[in-house]
Parts: sequence; structure tokens; C-alpha cells
Amino acid sequence: ESLGKKEVAKELKTVGKELVEVLRLRQQLAKSSVKKYTVMKNAACMDYRERGMFRFYGANRTGRFAGRLVQLQNLPQNHLPDLAEARSLVKQGNVEALEMLYEDIPDTLSQLIRTAFIPRTGLKFIVADFSAIEARVLAWLAGEKWRMRVFAEGKDIYCSSASQMFSVPVEKHGVNGHLRQKGKIAELALGYGGSVGALKAMGALDMGVREDELQPLVDAWRLSNPMVTTLWWDVDRAVKQCVHERISVRTHNIVFTYKSGFLIIKLPSKRCLYYVKPRVEENKYGGESVTYEGVGSTKKWERLESYGPKFVENITQAIARDILLYAMQTLKEYRIVAHVHDEAIIETDKSVSVQSVCELMGRTPPWAE
Repeated sequence: ESLGKKEVAKELKTVGKELVEVLRLRQQLAKSSVKKYTVMKNAACMDYRERGMFRFYGANRTGRFAGRLVQLQNLPQNHLPDLAEARSLVKQGNVEALEMLYEDIPDTLSQLIRTAFIPRTGLKFIVADFSAIEARVLAWLAGEKWRMRVFAEGKDIYCSSASQMFSVPVEKHGVNGHLRQKGKIAELALGYGGSVGALKAMGALDMGVREDELQPLVDAWRLSNPMVTTLWWDVDRAVKQCVHERISVRTHNIVFTYKSGFLIIKLPSKRCLYYVKPRVEENKYGGESVTYEGVGSTKKWERLESYGPKFVENITQAIARDILLYAMQTLKEYRIVAHVHDEAIIETDKSVSVQSVCELMGRTPPWAE
């Protein structure tokens, strides 16, 4: 019925040998990421540098940057063990060797995209990122002490989450290690009010989680994160009260105000998020939801529906954005050539250490202390 990526991958497990070959060829031909090479070539300036790759405030709900042209925020990962050799063969145009050594040429080319970006002669790139930034911000906002302790001690959040959910010790590649996968999928899917549908969309069934385990997984995660679930509904109540009564409401160090036809959410950083012409209306379940005007999934201006957990997602991502922007300001003595959600990429002298960059980037903004 469909030749989409997920559907083809699913069919590969069940069809005969002849169809396997056809579907694999289909996968290779459909590899769109290799088209980035053409975009990179077309976007290169006279000095071979790429400019205009980011749009300030491109994501209007959170204020995050949006990728443009090459889309640096969406580059394929590389897992080739012999990356340098593969890159060398491509540069030489040695097609025969590539075909002999690598089964899937488009996939190999896709994995080499990141290596096409190089620093100027005599310089190097330093890439520093925030680990699990959204999960950390969410824990801080909610005041979920056990999660904050996990991050402070540098532990594995997936193991710790599974341990909290199932009340047993969980160690990666150790005792109850099989539960880590459930902790991981729960962490990725459930932080913003997600339920069974979110787990399925995240690929829980493909990861070995049974259908009858999905709802218990949702329940276990929410029970082990009571402060996060409290945050969702505190924000939900605050937004509705603000819009209903046209008053300012404060919760979890976030201020909600109605002014001149806007719902205004003031973040701890003092930056504000704006929602146009908000209303509290009855939703399809018979309850109340907040709606506002904005650009929807159809790319048209329309009335959009939201509720507590979704607002928490916007707030969390917006705060994470502000933390990155603060870090970029602390790195102003360096040349930042790119930044992607939670990481900064610096082009600098070879004598500069990663540690020195990380120390600067790791400074806590005054408003977050």
C-alpha cells in the first residue's frame, strides 16, 4: 500500500528473496539525504564557506533557530568504522573500490555528509553540547528531585528511569539490563503528556515492547514522575485561569499574562512566548482546551488547540534554547560557525582544548541558579 521508509523496512522481514532485493534497491534509490551534496555545492560562497544556514526565531512557538538550505540540524549520523578510508575513496572517485567494500553506496555517501564540513587550514572544529538538555530542564522546572540527582551524579537516565518505574536496580549491560530499553522509550515518548500512541509513534513495538505492556509503561512512568505530571496540570490550570479571568497567574517560576489579545508566557529568562487570540473552548472529549491562532500543520493560519503538557513542551524547549543562547554569549571570544539545538560548533586554533570550551559553555545563567 505504501513505499514509505517504515513500511519498506517492515516488509523486508517477511517477503521472499526476489522482493528483498527489489525493496533494498528501492531503499537505496529513495535515500534523499545524499541530495545534500548538491545543496552544499549550490550554497557555497566564493570562499567555499556555507552561509545563511540558520533562521533566527524560525520556530515561532519556542524561539529556536530553524535550519535552512543544507539543514545542518538534520544531518545523518555516521557509524562507519573506517570513516577516513571511505572518505578517501569518495574523494578519489574510486567507484570500483567503493562497490567492493560497501554494500550500500547511497548509505555510505549519506554517512560521509558530516565529513564534508572542514575547518580552515591550521584550525580545528570543537563541538560541545548539552547532554539531555530537555530532560534536565523539565526536571528542574518540575522540581523532580530524583531526576535532578541522577543528572547531578552523571548517571544514565534511562537506567535510572527504569529502576524508578520497576523498583529494581537496572544497569546497562548488567543486572536487569533488559529493562533499560523500556526506560529509554518511556523517557523519549512520555515527558510531555504522551501515552500509548506516543510510545507507538516512537517505535516501542519495533523495539520489542508488547502491545499489552504499553499502558502499564505509561502508568509506571507517570507514577514515578509525580512532580512532572503535577507540572503539566498546574500549567494547564494557570493558562485557563489566565485566559478566562484576564489576570496574571504564576506557577513554577513561569508567569502567564493576558494582554492586548495575547496569552503571554514569561520564562525564567524574562523572554516571553506569545499566543494569538487565546480562548478556552470545549474539546472533542467534552472537556476544556485552550485554543489560539497560528500556522498549523497545513501551513495555513488556523485555530490551534493546546493543553498543559503541550505548553510545558513549548516552555521546556524555549528555556533550553535560552540556555544555549547564553552559552553562545559566554563563548563570544571564539568563532561559532554553527549551532544545533543543544550544541555549539566552534572553529578555533588547534591549541584550544575541548575542556576550556566546555567549562565556559557549562556556566549556569544567573536566572537559572
